[in-house]
Amino acid sequence: MKIAQVTPLYEAVPPRLYGGTERVVAHLTDALVDLGHDVTLFASAEAETRARLIPVRDQAIRLDPAPLKSDMAAHMTMLAQVLDRADDFDIIHFHTDMAHFPFFQGLADKTITTLHGRLDLKDLPEVYERWPQFGLVSISDDQRRPLPGANWKATVHHGMPGDLYRFSPKSEGYLAFLGRISPEKRPDRAIEIATRLGKPLKMAAKVDAADKAYWETVIRPLIDGNPLIEFVGEIGDDQKSAFLGGAEALLFPIDWPEPFGLVMIEALACGTPVVAFRCGSTPEIIEDGATGFLVDTLEQAVAAAAQAQALDREAIRARFDLRFSATAMARRYLDVYGDLLARRPFAAHVLDNAPIRPLREERSFAIGA
Repeated sequence: MKIAQVTPLYEAVPPRLYGGTERVVAHLTDALVDLGHDVTLFASAEAETRARLIPVRDQAIRLDPAPLKSDMAAHMTMLAQVLDRADDFDIIHFHTDMAHFPFFQGLADKTITTLHGRLDLKDLPEVYERWPQFGLVSISDDQRRPLPGANWKATVHHGMPGDLYRFSPKSEGYLAFLGRISPEKRPDRAIEIATRLGKPLKMAAKVDAADKAYWETVIRPLIDGNPLIEFVGEIGDDQKSAFLGGAEALLFPIDWPEPFGLVMIEALACGTPVVAFRCGSTPEIIEDGATGFLVDTLEQAVAAAAQAQALDREAIRARFDLRFSATAMARRYLDVYGDLLARRPFAAHVLDNAPIRPLREERSFAIGA
């Protein structure tokens, strides 16, 4: 099957530091190549991929030192290049939210769009009502709640290569927080949990410009002078195995409708349990009492973090291998592609050569076992 993967241009593929969507696209693209498909990736030039790369920008936007740049212009240029080559592909898989809808109205039956962000935003319902012909994939069932009537085709949970992170059979006795310093991620809760337990907390996080005031006025004062807290800063994939693997538990104390939460499965890959507030996707990812704990209050979180060391780290890694490998993710997307092709006239020759099975109706791949 000839497949195009179209990624946002904000981060490299995979990201050098923080970044979720582009990381998922990198893992999916390589897994599809490994499964024998002809894959083309539209991304910035520094992408590392086993697919054919079409470089549409010299480098990713966020780390580009140029003082003036236009993310809209960069994405419009990329979409024009995809449109120019549209006849080369059986499937065009977009990860760019709704940006491509006006350009690809006549080719909607060749496209599938994975939505990676929160959907409870003003103006979004009108977009998906205006362009209902585009098939959509959610990354959790919970993500769909604000747009129940959209053209959903499947839910496919994220995955990553099994060898990307090392399994750690035992921890080094600290708690971990990994992500962004922002109000919805609730790093203040992580600090309070660790402080109440008297346990060290390592925080590996980036501070976006939009969150500088929150960092300076709320979080930094909680860290300064607290001997239990170590602020590590932003880290890349090459540092995550040691950081997550050494943790007794990953604290995921979110206070927003998290669409997925890639850091949770990164921790599971290392054998590290996750203490997550019951919000957004977390009940779909964490198996309570097996791969971590789901909590509703700060008191429950403190108690759960105290018990986390009792969980079986080998069993946690085994659940990751079963549910969240890149290959499992790619096979679920191949089912979605097969369903799309089966509904398209004159696509039999593609299906005959594709190792997939078409779906008869909308399916969710957000399975728990």
